[in-house]
Amino acid sequence: MFSISYNFDIPCFYKKYFGFECPWCGSQRALKLLLEGNITESIVMFPALIPLILMFAFLGLHLIFKFRHGSRILVSLFVLNIVIIAVNYIIKIF
Repeated sequence: MFSISYNFDIPCFYKKYFGFECPWCGSQRALKLLLEGNITESIVMFPALIPLILMFAFLGLHLIFKFRHGSRILVSLFVLNIVIIAVNYIIKIF
């Protein structure tokens, strides 16, 4: 009888005011797709989402268990995520 649709997406400030996408555009939609089980579509939408989730999960574990080389692994994961985000952004804008 009634159809209620919830839209909690936060509009992108850069896209709204400057007219072009920011490096994080697509991350909300990718998270929504990932939570719905659409892994491939999520990766296509924002490729850095899964590595970011893994990095933050490892960060949490490292804060609890103090892994021997945890800080080096976190730096490597951080650099990997920055590279993925930068490459994806360059591909999007060109």
